[in-house]
Amino acid sequence: MTFRGFCVVLLALLFTPAVTAGETAPAIADYPEVADAVAAWSVWAQNRAAVDGVPGMSVAVVHDQETIYLDAFGEADPDSGREAGPNTLYSICSISKLFTAIGVMQQRDAGALNLDDPLTKYLPWVGELQDAHPDDEPVTLRRVLTHSAGLPRESDSPYWSGPDFDFPTREELRRTLGEQSTLYPSGRYFQYSNLGLSLAGEVVASVSGTTWENYTRNRILDPIGMQDTYTSVAAAHETGRMAAGYSQRRGSPERERLSLFEVEGIAPAAGMVSSAEDLARFASWQLRLLAGGEGVLRASTLREMQRVHWVDPDWETTWGLGFAVFKVGERTVAGHGGGCPGFYTTFRIVPSEQLAVIVLSNAIGADVSLYAARAIEIIAPALDKAREASDPPSERDPEFNRYVGTYDTVWGRFAIVRWKDGLAVVDLDQRDPFDDLPTLKHVEGHTFRRVRSDDESLGEAWRFVVDADGRVLSVTSHSNPAQRVN
Repeated sequence: MTFRGFCVVLLALLFTPAVTAGETAPAIADYPEVADAVAAWSVWAQNRAAVDGVPGMSVAVVHDQETIYLDAFGEADPDSGREAGPNTLYSICSISKLFTAIGVMQQRDAGALNLDDPLTKYLPWVGELQDAHPDDEPVTLRRVLTHSAGLPRESDSPYWSGPDFDFPTREELRRTLGEQSTLYPSGRYFQYSNLGLSLAGEVVASVSGTTWENYTRNRILDPIGMQDTYTSVAAAHETGRMAAGYSQRRGSPERERLSLFEVEGIAPAAGMVSSAEDLARFASWQLRLLAGGEGVLRASTLREMQRVHWVDPDWETTWGLGFAVFKVGERTVAGHGGGCPGFYTTFRIVPSEQLAVIVLSNAIGADVSLYAARAIEIIAPALDKAREASDPPSERDPEFNRYVGTYDTVWGRFAIVRWKDGLAVVDLDQRDPFDDLPTLKHVEGHTFRRVRSDDESLGEAWRFVVDADGRVLSVTSHSNPAQRVN
């Protein structure tokens, strides 16, 4: 879906009646501010994905434990024509690290391990790794979770190179560890490490007495209710809902279809597969825990994981325990991104706003961080306004719905969306269209005028052309027409 989903959000809003005494309070997604923001972001994201040449994308927005937006656009498998959907499965790559970190913290809380013990206490064979800095502090789980242990980024194998993506088994990872050495003294620099989180998964397996796969399923996924998340690509592929992955654009608008892969011994760092719908459950569980709920993990432990525990000497990189922690504007965001052969994904949660955004794509190089940042940028302020509203949402004039759509010119495309009591114009070709969103106020007939953002005075006219049946054909501004395309 796509633009259809965007319109569904609007229609649900337009015909939501005011709440009377004794009725249940309205959902926050029913407030005009929120519905308008979600719809504006949705239509921009759909077009942005087309501009970026992303075959398929699935997205979710969660607020206060409820999924307020769930949609997909494009194709999960262009060869077969299978459309992407909310339950399409994607390799979530390094988002897997969050689940491994949760496992570590569960075992910490159970008293089975200490984050500040040397890693060799739980995995004696890690001592085979050559320590280039023996006089400095040892490699610890805390350093591993914050990517400050000084470990190499990868196990000693070219598994990120195609076409076969030959990932090492657990045994191969262990066997080649002695051929590697630490890069930096532990605790000195940020060095992102798939090797480190793979070892963290081995620690979870060692202290729990089971495999990382079984532990993650039985102690994390099943209790949360994530039945559509898998610890291997093979298991996900059997469902028939696995997206096909595609390469980066390399000097050409075309993308190459890539072979499916199995990450083997790197699974705790990058091996999981999930859907936007199931990751929304993951977000809802976190928001429920942060709000005082129980289950799987202590609320205090999740808060601990989502606080900054590492600041790089350049003050540019900050990290929690497993979670990346950073700012989007003035808001603190926790989460993780993922990049594997054919897939780019991101999971972001804003605890202060009770908000989470999930963006999953089946193309290398898809700027999923951009999509997520723009969602937070426009939806979070709308949620603030809705929470401050003293009155329930009221019905809006559905007459303006006829103008909602996508319009085309030789200079590019824009969307007309509902916005407050009028309309807004979203430049679909801009990477940052929401910073100063042009708004339109109705003046008469099919004519609107642009509202200045500084003093709200009215500027140029926007005149919609309507046929005899009332269908909007085009809109003219500055005497230049733009044709409606949907």
